[in-house]
Amino acid sequence: MSNPVVSYEIIDSIGVITVNNPPVNALSQALRDGIQKAVTAAQSDASEALVLICAGRTFIAGADITEFGKPPMSPSLSDILVSIENSKKLIVAAIHGTALGGGFETSLACHYRCAIASAKVGLPEVKLGILPGAGGTQRVPRIAGVKAALELITTGNPISAAEAADMNLIDEIIEGDLKSGAIQYAKDLVDSGAPLKRIRDITINASSIEPGFFESYRKKLAQRARGQIAPDRIVSCVEAAVKLPMDQGLKLERDLFMECVQSSQSRAMRHVFFAEREAAKIKDLPANMPVRDIKRVAIIGGGTMGGGIAMCFANVGIPVTMLEINDEALERGLGIIRKNYSITVQKGKMTEAEMAERLTFINGTTQYKDLADVDLVIEAVFENPDIKAEVFGKLDAVCKPGAILASNTSYQNIDNIAAATKRPQDVLGMHFFSPANVMKLLEVVRGAKTSDDVLATAMQIGKKIGKVCALSRVCYGFIGNRMLGGYGRQAHMLLLDGASPAQIDAAAEEFGMAMGPIAMSDLAGLDVGYKARQAREAAGEKMDPRAHCIASALVEMGRLGQKSGAGYYKYDPQTRARVPDPEVDALIKAHAEKLGIKRREIGAEEIVARLMYPLINEGALILEEGIAQRPGDIDIVYVYGYAFPSAKGGPMFYADEVGLKNVYDAICKFRDQHGADIWKPAPLLERLAKEGSTFAAWGAAQE
Repeated sequence: MSNPVVSYEIIDSIGVITVNNPPVNALSQALRDGIQKAVTAAQSDASEALVLICAGRTFIAGADITEFGKPPMSPSLSDILVSIENSKKLIVAAIHGTALGGGFETSLACHYRCAIASAKVGLPEVKLGILPGAGGTQRVPRIAGVKAALELITTGNPISAAEAADMNLIDEIIEGDLKSGAIQYAKDLVDSGAPLKRIRDITINASSIEPGFFESYRKKLAQRARGQIAPDRIVSCVEAAVKLPMDQGLKLERDLFMECVQSSQSRAMRHVFFAEREAAKIKDLPANMPVRDIKRVAIIGGGTMGGGIAMCFANVGIPVTMLEINDEALERGLGIIRKNYSITVQKGKMTEAEMAERLTFINGTTQYKDLADVDLVIEAVFENPDIKAEVFGKLDAVCKPGAILASNTSYQNIDNIAAATKRPQDVLGMHFFSPANVMKLLEVVRGAKTSDDVLATAMQIGKKIGKVCALSRVCYGFIGNRMLGGYGRQAHMLLLDGASPAQIDAAAEEFGMAMGPIAMSDLAGLDVGYKARQAREAAGEKMDPRAHCIASALVEMGRLGQKSGAGYYKYDPQTRARVPDPEVDALIKAHAEKLGIKRREIGAEEIVARLMYPLINEGALILEEGIAQRPGDIDIVYVYGYAFPSAKGGPMFYADEVGLKNVYDAICKFRDQHGADIWKPAPLLERLAKEGSTFAAWGAAQE
């Protein structure tokens, strides 16, 4: 046979089908066609059994996502799986790397599966707002059980070969060379007279499923999935695997797969998938830009943020030195790290031995001279420009030439920080999000004099420690926190206008946010914003009382949020459950009356618009000013840094889905109601709305 990505040969009586479609053996049309032709040809040749194996670094890692939304090309994945499953000769899938999505479904159509110990398998489709569409929801429950199947498919997380073997998804773990081992395994199966084990022939005993199980699982998922439809449809498919014959279950799976693919949620989540990859690219830097070697890292500041950053590096085996002002503060910081690791061990996500190993990569000091040999320093001290300038002056004096000096500042001007050194080309921002050892976003902030190789190094090291990186230019708050200002201001003004804290949070959470803005303020601590406002007022900035008067009054009453047991809400001391407080309602009404604001009933639709549209409008300004490289970068910042629902795609994608004219018209309406000082349409938004265009089209034109 002749196929550019699939070859076939007989080795020691076993027909070996080899897939070679770099980089990840995606299920392209050519690959599908090649497998089907090889299986068909093998039915009449001298082979006794077949092995399906892949060249390169991985087994079939999934569908060719670039084919989504395009007319289907024959053969479909379902067509080749029928050919595999109905083969007269036994077929063994030989797995290495990752067998994901359609790749794993291909292996499930084979009669047996073997894998090397380092392999992983999974069905991650739910993370793209879809479900397995080639039998995954029907075959996995038949061999792994219903509960295990639901957990695997609704989380989308891959599992190890050992875990898969425990679930009957893998039949044999191969030690040594996979190809020779798989061929020998196939020969052993033939010699032992092993049957053609088709998963479709297994029937699930419906009486083994407790009454109400599926409905209960749906309710549990509803809390976790925040309005996403794919998890619910997955439950329907697995339920069909129990109650319906295989072919009917496959038809339902296909119908629900198409519903999900065509949904706005899947469009949004596929957008996030591609935007994440684009965000890692710096437009004016070549892909092969040389980077600096980062072998040792230092962290200035051992608080919650500094400790979390240190863990990020220790987790990948990079030695870290954490500097604190004195021995007491240093021991406290190291204690935070030990406590965080201990919690992970208690949850069963890490062993004691793994924790001990990671802690060996972290040491502490109180002396700047001990940082002389590090390759990267990340400052994580208080948001005070004078303190930061002092720190960078000291670093400039002790760090070796070529060391990168980074600030974790959330707001401060990177160029001003760089000016405290004689090496501004080596200075940039690396803005982590709290808790840094958990949150995936890293805003890399490019100063006016930051060198290209420093930028490239920061993006590369960010990826190495498991972060999703997005580039920002210098402005107050960079991308994320700058945009957040309008979101928080409107939450406060909605209170004055008539909405209760619970109504605002409920509307935001129904939209898909992990937590509403009022509850989030209580979680972060109301005193944090209070101190920031004091600093800005001391610098001469005039603050609008409509944007903070209630929050300030709560702080002055000693209500700091969750940490004090009361903020906008009261908090149960045991469960931390939030409870509306009539005292706060009275406070809000009093301030509204004082400001001459007539309160009224406000619906969820208006609440969502007034929270989300400031994000969009500020995002448009950020694009015009060149602070962000592309609309998708803004979306990545908000999905990974601020828990914006991935099923909405980020604020800029969401704006395109709503329609920029609709967003613009609403902002104009709010401007007329509340004043142009608060609601002023960004010029880019206005222009695109009047042209009938989108942020996506504008972004594509800039590439």
